[in-house]
Amino acid sequence: MARFEMHNAETATVGGDNNSADVFCEMGLMYATGRGCVVDLVAAHKWLNIAAIKGNDRAAELRADVAAAMNKMQLVEALRAAREWMTVH
Repeated sequence: MARFEMHNAETATVGGDNNSADVFCEMGLMYATGRGCVVDLVAAHKWLNIAAIKGNDRAAELRADVAAAMNKMQLVEALRAAREWMTVH
């Protein structure tokens, strides 16, 4: 899964903000639903958070839904991962 994640994330950062927000939202949905991968709420929240920061309103709504299913430690981990990703990219 990491290869898929890295490939899409790298492509999205090159493609511009509107496109990247959509790609990040799709990645979040993929991890939230287990579409083509194992369900990973931490990764789902991370990518939905990044999409929301980049202006995707739907991602902000979906992020809240995912957060409701997470415990505090998972939420902290997801927020940290998103912050680290945003710092690098």
